[in-house]
Amino acid sequence: MSIKENVLEVMKKAGKPVSAGEVEKLSGLDRKEIDKAFKELKQENAIISPVRCKWTPAE
Repeated sequence: MSIKENVLEVMKKAGKPVSAGEVEKLSGLDRKEIDKAFKELKQENAIISPVRCKWTPAE
């Protein structure tokens, strides 16, 4: 499973908009890897930001 898939899975399990820091705590992944995955997911429109600095998977 790729980092991006892991990040999306953690976001779905959280059931609410989460920040990169929360993803780090929930997944145990490295923050730099999470930030890189967030950047790629944003470009792919796979995640959206309903609240400032918090992200959730796009439906």
